[in-house]
Amino acid sequence: MKPITLALSKGRIFEDSLPLLQAANIEVLEDPETSRKLILPTSRADVRVVLVRASDVPTYVQYGGADLGVTGLDTLIEHGNQGLYQPLDLNISRCRISVATRADFDYAAAVRQGSRLKVATKYVAIAREFFAAKGVHVDLIKLYGSMELAPLTGLADAIVDLVSTGNTLKANHLVEVERIMDISARLVVNQAALKLNQAPIRAIIDAFARAVVKA
Repeated sequence: MKPITLALSKGRIFEDSLPLLQAANIEVLEDPETSRKLILPTSRADVRVVLVRASDVPTYVQYGGADLGVTGLDTLIEHGNQGLYQPLDLNISRCRISVATRADFDYAAAVRQGSRLKVATKYVAIAREFFAAKGVHVDLIKLYGSMELAPLTGLADAIVDLVSTGNTLKANHLVEVERIMDISARLVVNQAALKLNQAPIRAIIDAFARAVVKA
């Protein structure tokens, strides 16, 4: 029988997921930072972990490349949530999505005067919905990294990006001017896999749920 496959991304989400896996009696047997493998074995023969880019986790789960996955709410919203069962807010990898500008840019005045803002982001859907709800006209510029450069080089008036400590913004002389939403990691499940393999997948969901409540 094919093992249950859990999609994770390297870094903070992987590290924050380890206590949840432990609660389900699952131990990942190799360190993703040192192993060259993309499919990692676990202490359970019926469970394996696949390492994918954070933005690809919902796609792997939606199309059956993985049965379950852990991904940020930001990634889910941008993905569109299609065909995914989302049983749990795991309350890990917490941060926020905010608007930031250069310290010398008067964001409040620009919004009040109805100026058309140039906004750089990789979170196009979130930014579009946020500014539309405020009645602010924006030109969205899609970037994939080094978002802080956009206001510094004149590419954009503002950015919409993930903020954790705010230290990166400060280091680049940017200020957080508006919080859009709080973000945490969610458990997502392939609906067909849950029907076909209900007992073992439900057991993992329940173990995660108990661990979240305890935390």
